[in-house]
Amino acid sequence: MMDTINMLLCGLGGQGILFMTKVLAEAALDKGINVMGAETHGMAQRGGSVVSHLRFGDVEGSLVRTDSAHFLLSLDEIEGYRNLPFLARGGAMVVNTHSTHFPREEVKGYLQKREMRYRSVPAGVIAQELGAPLSSNLALLGYFSAFNEGPISCDEMRTTIERISPDRFRENNLKIFDAGFKRAEEGKGT
Repeated sequence: MMDTINMLLCGLGGQGILFMTKVLAEAALDKGINVMGAETHGMAQRGGSVVSHLRFGDVEGSLVRTDSAHFLLSLDEIEGYRNLPFLARGGAMVVNTHSTHFPREEVKGYLQKREMRYRSVPAGVIAQELGAPLSSNLALLGYFSAFNEGPISCDEMRTTIERISPDRFRENNLKIFDAGFKRAEEGKGT
């Protein structure tokens, strides 16, 4: 039995939060890890907030409580800040942004005080460069996987993406995931 690991995924409607959730949940199930999840939608069809809760291990409820997420993956910088109260002391935040000022000064002190790790990647730019602007979710997931911090390895995520992607998107989805991974690998030396 593994310790419980809580993840919160957030962003805006249409960014692919639910596909990211499906990748992580199915990879966990393939690995024999119990998983529970729940999605909370704002006005997702109109670009409103979308939050997905994922809990791995022996859990009884599907919602991640405030101050208990080990990982916060955000496809939108503002949504990442908005959902910071879910992140536990010592947790890790990975955000899609091309801003050179991440995290914002007014947030940096809070993150440091609570010993939270934070990383950013221009996942939207990576996806755009590969001709799939709606696939920043896969670039972010690839980036996150390179640090090998969650319950699912890069190879396990990649295998799941290959299996669950529709035929016409499979090759491109893997290319974008791999590009996110590569961006993390290139940045680890700095």
